[in-house]
Amino acid sequence: MSKKSYCGFVAIIGRPNVGKSTLMNYIIGEKVSITARKPQTTRHRISGIHTFENYQAVFVDTPGLHRGAKKALNKQLNKTASQVIVDVDLICFMVEAGKWEDDDQWILNRLKDADCPVVLVINKIDKLKNANDLFPFIDDLQKKFTFADIISISAAKGKRVNEFEKIVFKYLPESPHFYDEEQITDRSERFWVSEIIREKLIRNLGQEVPHSLAVEIEQFKWDDKLLRISAIIWVERDGQKKIVVGKSGEVLKKVGTQARKDMEAYFESKVFLQLWVKIKKSWSDDERALQSLGYTE
Repeated sequence: MSKKSYCGFVAIIGRPNVGKSTLMNYIIGEKVSITARKPQTTRHRISGIHTFENYQAVFVDTPGLHRGAKKALNKQLNKTASQVIVDVDLICFMVEAGKWEDDDQWILNRLKDADCPVVLVINKIDKLKNANDLFPFIDDLQKKFTFADIISISAAKGKRVNEFEKIVFKYLPESPHFYDEEQITDRSERFWVSEIIREKLIRNLGQEVPHSLAVEIEQFKWDDKLLRISAIIWVERDGQKKIVVGKSGEVLKKVGTQARKDMEAYFESKVFLQLWVKIKKSWSDDERALQSLGYTE
Protein backbone atom coordinates (compact mmCIF):
# COMPACT_ATOMS: atom_id res chain seq x y z
CA MET A 1 0.00 0.00 0.00
CA SER A 2 1.18 3.53 -0.79
CA LYS A 3 1.76 5.99 2.04
CA LYS A 4 -0.95 8.48 2.86
CA SER A 5 -0.05 11.99 1.72
CA TYR A 6 -0.63 15.19 3.65
CA CYS A 7 -0.79 18.72 2.31
CA GLY A 8 -2.04 22.08 3.54
CA PHE A 9 -1.62 25.83 3.67
CA VAL A 10 0.24 27.32 6.62
CA ALA A 11 0.11 31.06 7.34
CA ILE A 12 2.98 32.81 9.11
CA ILE A 13 1.36 35.80 10.81
CA GLY A 14 2.90 38.51 12.98
CA ARG A 15 3.73 42.17 13.26
CA PRO A 16 6.37 43.64 10.94
CA ASN A 17 9.97 42.56 11.34
CA VAL A 18 9.55 39.57 13.69
CA GLY A 19 11.30 37.19 11.25
CA LYS A 20 8.50 35.65 9.17
CA SER A 21 10.39 35.76 5.86
CA THR A 22 13.61 34.57 7.48
CA LEU A 23 11.84 31.49 8.83
CA MET A 24 10.22 30.63 5.52
CA ASN A 25 13.46 31.07 3.57
CA TYR A 26 15.32 28.82 6.03
CA ILE A 27 12.73 26.05 5.70
CA ILE A 28 12.56 26.23 1.91
CA GLY A 29 16.35 26.43 1.61
CA GLU A 30 16.15 29.23 -0.94
CA LYS A 31 15.35 32.93 -0.82
CA VAL A 32 11.69 33.06 -1.85
CA SER A 33 10.86 36.12 0.27
CA ILE A 34 13.13 39.13 0.67
CA THR A 35 14.46 40.16 4.06
CA ALA A 36 15.76 43.35 5.62
CA ARG A 37 15.97 44.88 9.09
CA LYS A 38 13.12 47.25 8.35
CA PRO A 39 9.35 46.86 8.77
CA GLN A 40 7.09 46.17 5.77
CA THR A 41 9.81 44.47 3.74
CA THR A 42 7.25 41.84 2.65
CA ARG A 43 4.39 43.44 0.71
CA HIS A 44 2.81 40.47 -1.01
CA ARG A 45 1.33 37.12 -0.10
CA ILE A 46 4.20 34.80 -1.03
CA SER A 47 4.04 31.03 -0.86
CA GLY A 48 7.05 28.85 -0.14
CA ILE A 49 6.52 25.16 -0.83
CA HIS A 50 8.23 22.63 1.41
CA THR A 51 7.90 18.96 0.49
CA PHE A 52 9.34 16.26 2.74
CA GLU A 53 8.51 12.64 1.97
CA ASN A 54 4.70 12.37 2.09
CA TYR A 55 4.20 15.85 3.59
CA GLN A 56 3.83 19.12 1.70
CA ALA A 57 3.45 22.39 3.61
CA VAL A 58 2.61 25.47 1.57
CA PHE A 59 3.89 28.28 3.78
CA VAL A 60 2.28 31.65 3.18
CA ASP A 61 4.51 34.57 4.15
CA THR A 62 2.38 37.65 4.72
CA PRO A 63 2.97 41.38 5.14
CA GLY A 64 3.25 42.33 8.80
CA LEU A 65 -0.09 43.33 10.29
CA HIS A 66 -0.13 46.71 11.99
CA ARG A 67 -2.70 49.05 13.46
CA GLY A 68 -3.51 52.55 12.28
CA ALA A 69 -3.05 51.91 8.56
CA LYS A 70 -3.92 55.15 6.77
CA LYS A 71 -2.41 55.03 3.29
CA ALA A 72 -4.00 52.83 0.64
CA LEU A 73 -0.82 50.71 0.49
CA ASN A 74 -0.84 50.03 4.25
CA LYS A 75 -4.55 49.18 4.16
CA GLN A 76 -3.90 46.77 1.29
CA LEU A 77 -1.04 45.10 3.18
CA ASN A 78 -3.34 44.54 6.17
CA LYS A 79 -6.06 43.23 3.86
CA THR A 80 -3.65 40.79 2.20
CA ALA A 81 -2.47 39.43 5.55
CA SER A 82 -6.00 39.25 7.00
CA GLN A 83 -7.39 37.30 4.02
CA VAL A 84 -4.83 34.59 4.64
CA ILE A 85 -6.22 33.88 8.12
CA VAL A 86 -9.50 32.47 6.78
CA ASP A 87 -7.86 30.52 3.96
CA VAL A 88 -5.39 28.20 5.68
CA ASP A 89 -5.20 24.91 7.58
CA LEU A 90 -2.79 26.19 10.24
CA ILE A 91 -1.76 29.60 11.56
CA CYS A 92 1.70 30.19 12.96
CA PHE A 93 1.59 33.34 15.08
CA MET A 94 5.13 34.65 15.37
CA VAL A 95 6.31 36.95 18.13
CA GLU A 96 9.70 38.16 19.29
CA ALA A 97 11.10 36.55 22.44
CA GLY A 98 10.65 38.78 25.47
CA LYS A 99 8.80 41.49 23.54
CA TRP A 100 5.04 41.94 23.57
CA GLU A 101 3.73 45.05 21.83
CA ASP A 102 0.29 46.53 21.24
CA ASP A 103 0.41 45.28 17.64
CA ASP A 104 0.97 41.72 18.89
CA GLN A 105 -2.14 41.93 21.05
CA TRP A 106 -4.12 43.49 18.19
CA ILE A 107 -3.19 40.57 15.92
CA LEU A 108 -3.93 37.99 18.61
CA ASN A 109 -7.41 39.47 19.05
CA ARG A 110 -8.03 38.92 15.33
CA LEU A 111 -6.92 35.29 15.61
CA LYS A 112 -9.54 34.44 18.23
CA ASP A 113 -12.11 33.82 15.48
CA ALA A 114 -9.80 31.56 13.43
CA ASP A 115 -11.31 28.22 12.38
CA CYS A 116 -7.96 26.38 12.42
CA PRO A 117 -5.28 25.60 15.03
CA VAL A 118 -2.93 28.43 16.01
CA VAL A 119 0.69 27.62 16.89
CA LEU A 120 2.67 30.20 18.84
CA VAL A 121 6.17 30.64 17.39
CA ILE A 122 8.54 32.60 19.64
CA ASN A 123 11.42 33.79 17.48
CA LYS A 124 14.81 35.39 18.16
CA ILE A 125 15.54 33.37 21.30
CA ASP A 126 19.23 33.91 20.51
CA LYS A 127 18.73 37.60 21.35
CA LEU A 128 17.68 36.92 24.94
CA LYS A 129 20.34 37.85 27.50
CA ASN A 130 18.94 35.33 29.97
CA ALA A 131 17.28 32.18 28.65
CA ASN A 132 15.26 31.86 31.86
CA ASP A 133 13.35 35.01 30.89
CA LEU A 134 11.53 32.91 28.30
CA PHE A 135 9.51 30.94 30.85
CA PRO A 136 7.50 33.81 32.38
CA PHE A 137 7.03 35.22 28.86
CA ILE A 138 5.45 31.92 27.74
CA ASP A 139 3.30 31.76 30.88
CA ASP A 140 1.89 35.21 30.17
CA LEU A 141 1.06 34.32 26.56
CA GLN A 142 -0.64 31.07 27.55
CA LYS A 143 -3.05 33.13 29.66
CA LYS A 144 -3.98 35.22 26.64
CA PHE A 145 -4.89 32.43 24.19
CA THR A 146 -5.26 28.65 23.93
CA PHE A 147 -2.52 27.73 21.47
CA ALA A 148 -2.46 24.33 19.79
CA ASP A 149 1.32 24.21 20.29
CA ILE A 150 4.09 26.53 21.44
CA ILE A 151 7.67 26.48 20.20
CA SER A 152 10.64 28.82 20.62
CA ILE A 153 13.14 29.14 17.77
CA SER A 154 15.84 31.23 16.18
CA ALA A 155 14.97 31.47 12.48
CA ALA A 156 18.19 33.33 11.69
CA LYS A 157 20.34 30.63 13.33
CA GLY A 158 18.12 27.70 12.29
CA LYS A 159 17.77 26.71 15.94
CA ARG A 160 14.82 24.32 16.57
CA VAL A 161 13.43 24.92 13.09
CA ASN A 162 13.35 21.16 12.47
CA GLU A 163 11.15 20.76 15.55
CA PHE A 164 8.91 23.51 14.23
CA GLU A 165 8.52 21.64 10.93
CA LYS A 166 7.45 18.48 12.77
CA ILE A 167 4.75 20.45 14.58
CA VAL A 168 3.50 21.84 11.27
CA PHE A 169 3.35 18.40 9.65
CA LYS A 170 1.23 17.19 12.56
CA TYR A 171 -1.59 19.56 11.59
CA LEU A 172 -1.60 19.07 7.81
CA PRO A 173 -4.80 17.41 6.52
CA GLU A 174 -4.69 14.21 4.50
CA SER A 175 -4.61 15.36 0.88
CA PRO A 176 -2.78 14.88 -2.43
CA HIS A 177 0.13 17.29 -2.89
CA PHE A 178 -0.79 20.51 -4.69
CA TYR A 179 2.63 21.09 -6.27
CA ASP A 180 5.46 19.07 -7.79
CA GLU A 181 8.16 18.00 -5.36
CA GLU A 182 10.78 20.28 -6.97
CA GLN A 183 8.65 23.45 -6.88
CA ILE A 184 9.56 25.85 -4.05
CA THR A 185 7.31 28.87 -4.71
CA ASP A 186 4.17 29.88 -6.58
CA ARG A 187 5.66 33.20 -7.65
CA SER A 188 7.18 33.86 -11.10
CA GLU A 189 10.84 34.56 -11.81
CA ARG A 190 9.83 38.03 -13.00
CA PHE A 191 8.29 38.73 -9.58
CA TRP A 192 11.36 37.39 -7.77
CA VAL A 193 13.60 39.73 -9.79
CA SER A 194 11.52 42.77 -8.82
CA GLU A 195 11.69 41.77 -5.15
CA ILE A 196 15.48 41.33 -5.25
CA ILE A 197 15.86 44.85 -6.61
CA ARG A 198 13.57 46.17 -3.87
CA GLU A 199 15.52 44.29 -1.22
CA LYS A 200 18.79 45.90 -2.30
CA LEU A 201 17.13 49.33 -2.28
CA ILE A 202 15.79 48.81 1.23
CA ARG A 203 19.19 47.69 2.51
CA ASN A 204 21.04 50.65 0.96
CA LEU A 205 18.64 53.46 1.81
CA GLY A 206 17.49 55.28 4.95
CA GLN A 207 14.34 54.75 6.96
CA GLU A 208 11.85 56.88 5.01
CA VAL A 209 12.40 56.23 1.30
CA PRO A 210 11.87 52.39 1.19
CA HIS A 211 8.17 52.76 2.01
CA SER A 212 7.78 55.03 -1.03
CA LEU A 213 9.47 52.61 -3.44
CA ALA A 214 7.95 50.22 -5.94
CA VAL A 215 9.69 48.20 -8.64
CA GLU A 216 8.15 47.40 -12.02
CA ILE A 217 9.85 45.00 -14.46
CA GLU A 218 9.67 46.32 -18.01
CA GLN A 219 11.78 43.68 -19.75
CA PHE A 220 12.62 40.10 -18.83
CA LYS A 221 14.07 38.46 -21.91
CA TRP A 222 16.53 35.68 -22.65
CA ASP A 223 18.95 36.56 -25.44
CA ASP A 224 20.83 33.31 -26.07
CA LYS A 225 22.65 32.77 -22.72
CA LEU A 226 22.23 36.37 -21.57
CA LEU A 227 19.22 37.46 -19.51
CA ARG A 228 18.22 41.06 -20.23
CA ILE A 229 16.27 42.79 -17.48
CA SER A 230 15.13 46.38 -17.28
CA ALA A 231 13.17 47.79 -14.36
CA ILE A 232 11.59 51.04 -13.25
CA ILE A 233 11.99 52.11 -9.64
CA TRP A 234 8.99 54.27 -8.78
CA VAL A 235 9.23 56.95 -6.09
CA GLU A 236 6.77 59.63 -5.02
CA ARG A 237 8.86 62.81 -4.96
CA ASP A 238 11.84 64.37 -6.71
CA GLY A 239 13.80 64.43 -3.43
CA GLN A 240 13.37 60.65 -3.13
CA LYS A 241 14.60 60.17 -6.69
CA LYS A 242 17.80 62.07 -5.86
CA ILE A 243 18.37 59.85 -2.81
CA VAL A 244 17.82 56.63 -4.78
CA VAL A 245 20.12 57.71 -7.60
CA GLY A 246 22.73 59.08 -5.21
CA LYS A 247 25.65 61.39 -5.87
CA SER A 248 26.93 60.73 -9.40
CA GLY A 249 24.60 57.71 -9.53
CA GLU A 250 26.57 55.85 -6.84
CA VAL A 251 23.59 54.44 -4.91
CA LEU A 252 21.76 53.20 -8.00
CA LYS A 253 24.96 51.65 -9.34
CA LYS A 254 25.57 49.84 -6.03
CA VAL A 255 21.98 48.54 -5.92
CA GLY A 256 22.25 47.35 -9.52
CA THR A 257 25.53 45.54 -8.89
CA GLN A 258 24.22 43.76 -5.79
CA ALA A 259 20.96 42.77 -7.48
CA ARG A 260 22.73 41.55 -10.62
CA LYS A 261 25.07 39.31 -8.60
CA ASP A 262 22.11 37.66 -6.86
CA MET A 263 20.34 37.18 -10.17
CA GLU A 264 23.39 35.67 -11.86
CA ALA A 265 23.82 33.22 -8.99
CA TYR A 266 20.14 32.26 -9.13
CA PHE A 267 19.83 31.94 -12.93
CA GLU A 268 23.40 30.62 -13.37
CA SER A 269 23.80 32.98 -16.30
CA LYS A 270 25.08 36.43 -17.18
CA VAL A 271 22.52 39.17 -16.52
CA PHE A 272 22.35 42.59 -18.16
CA LEU A 273 20.40 44.79 -15.75
CA GLN A 274 19.16 48.31 -16.40
CA LEU A 275 17.49 50.39 -13.69
CA TRP A 276 15.54 53.62 -14.16
CA VAL A 277 14.14 55.86 -11.41
CA LYS A 278 10.86 57.64 -12.15
CA ILE A 279 8.33 59.65 -10.16
CA LYS A 280 4.69 58.63 -9.69
CA LYS A 281 3.26 61.12 -7.21
CA SER A 282 1.50 59.62 -4.17
CA TRP A 283 1.38 56.14 -5.75
CA SER A 284 1.20 54.48 -2.30
CA ASP A 285 -2.15 56.20 -1.64
CA ASP A 286 -3.62 55.67 -5.10
CA GLU A 287 -5.81 52.57 -5.59
CA ARG A 288 -5.32 52.57 -9.37
CA ALA A 289 -1.54 52.84 -9.05
CA LEU A 290 -1.49 49.99 -6.52
CA GLN A 291 -3.44 47.82 -8.93
CA SER A 292 -1.09 48.57 -11.85
CA LEU A 293 1.92 47.76 -9.65
CA GLY A 294 0.45 44.40 -8.58
CA TYR A 295 -0.44 45.15 -4.97
CA THR A 296 -4.11 44.20 -5.21
CA GLU A 297 -5.16 40.58 -5.64
